[in-house]
Amino acid sequence: MEVSLETLNAYAQSFVGDLPQKPGSGAYVVGLKGDLGAGKTTFVQHVAKILGVTETVTSPTFVIAQSYKTTHPVFRRLVHVDAYRLHDEEKDTVGFSEYVSDPHALLLVEWPEYVPGTFPETALVLNFATIDENTRTIVHA
Repeated sequence: MEVSLETLNAYAQSFVGDLPQKPGSGAYVVGLKGDLGAGKTTFVQHVAKILGVTETVTSPTFVIAQSYKTTHPVFRRLVHVDAYRLHDEEKDTVGFSEYVSDPHALLLVEWPEYVPGTFPETALVLNFATIDENTRTIVHA
């Protein structure tokens, strides 16, 4: 799907509307793939706002994972992970396995290919690509 930066909020609304209505056995995990500047963090910011997060959401590049309380009836916690700096790690140093086990967590993971261990096979993966300065494509993998 091709989206402009102006319509990214509408895409995020649709994404949140399609979330499961009941908790599963663990977190709902979504991988966000794409080059730097492709819109991954901007997407997370829109999702966070829709979920009722009141704090400012920034890229967790240096802290690696950031957790936010939401007002969503199922996903009471949004966890934003930037795994880019983890590609040299061989073990879970950020508590990823703990996040994945929380059925009330929505886990949005930038650079999922760098998560130590195995990224959940059942996870949804969104691929972000830059078309031009104001346009992106988002494709479900």
